[in-house]
Amino acid sequence: MGIIKEPLEVDFFVDPRPLTKEEMEKISAFIEADKKYRKQMDLNKRHIRTTSRQPTMRG
Repeated sequence: MGIIKEPLEVDFFVDPRPLTKEEMEKISAFIEADKKYRKQMDLNKRHIRTTSRQPTMRG
């Protein structure tokens, strides 16, 4: 991750407290669901790309 520049007149504050077990589980579930969604979207793109090509008839 890179450094985020603060826009003028805006201050970012980070809460340094450790995550609770419930928060960690929610984050893990979200990451897992997002990975499945992205993998499915990638498979759909590949399927569309490979099935949309029609063989041309030259004669």
